[in-house]
Amino acid sequence: MEDKRFALLIDSDNISAKYVKNILDELTKYGVVTNKRIYGDWTKTETSSWKDVLLKYAIQPMQQFAYTKGKNATDSFMIIDAMDILYSNTVEGFCLVTSDSDFTRLAARLREAGKMVVGMGESKTPEAFISACDKFTYLGNISGEEESEENDKKVKKKVRKMKEIEKAILSILDEKESADGKTKIDMGEVGSRLVKMYPDFDVRNYGYTKFSTFCEGLKSIKLYKTDKSILISAVDKDEVDILELLRTIVQQAGPNGMDLGSLGQKLKEAEPNFNVKKYGFSQFKKYIKSIGFLEVTVDKEKNTNMVILK
Repeated sequence: MEDKRFALLIDSDNISAKYVKNILDELTKYGVVTNKRIYGDWTKTETSSWKDVLLKYAIQPMQQFAYTKGKNATDSFMIIDAMDILYSNTVEGFCLVTSDSDFTRLAARLREAGKMVVGMGESKTPEAFISACDKFTYLGNISGEEESEENDKKVKKKVRKMKEIEKAILSILDEKESADGKTKIDMGEVGSRLVKMYPDFDVRNYGYTKFSTFCEGLKSIKLYKTDKSILISAVDKDEVDILELLRTIVQQAGPNGMDLGSLGQKLKEAEPNFNVKKYGFSQFKKYIKSIGFLEVTVDKEKNTNMVILK
């Protein structure tokens, strides 16, 4: 399957030149960039910081004079150019890099035409533009540690609480179970659904680098590792206590963890009625291996299975 072709359109009035490399790197997740254009009045001295960046990354500067003071002619030019590209039918998606709400209708119009719209902007980006995109990424999350810290407080105020995301995942699981009886869903499918619900959903907003580790931090969600994929299911109310107990026991054992047999014995002492069959497993080892925050390793000297926290 060929990569989707994207048109990258940058509003220079609202974006800093320091983000360009990170923007291009982030876009490789979605496809290949065939159009790279940036809009502004290049006769102004404040645009000089862009010169080296444009040459290095082969971005085409689109000149627009400010005809009237206080009016932004650049926005109009970028919108008209985007529509020209749309009607040329040479791309499958657009990446609009701006923190300006004036591009909200453009994003919506491009999506109406069946194009994927990826938005990127700073923490000041209005909610309206974020919601109009298929996917929105805060530039602070992709631009390195310094910028992330700089925008951290602003972004945290805007992103949804983990509890809200957890509730949404449970709703997706419940919907799937009602539809086809499945209690476990592929993690990728859940992630895709979340982005459709919340375009700015990004685990980096919460300090994580992977969706799997993000899910491990949710008490009512459990991950099942298989040979081909990772599945997500809702945790039984009783199992919430079991998982917390397992985490505590292994944590107290220290960084080297503890052997599988001792873990099973301690769990039985704390929860005499525990039975792995209740959770769909025939063996304790398989149950432990399915838990996202635990890892089973082999101690060759002792010839035993060891359980450690990831």
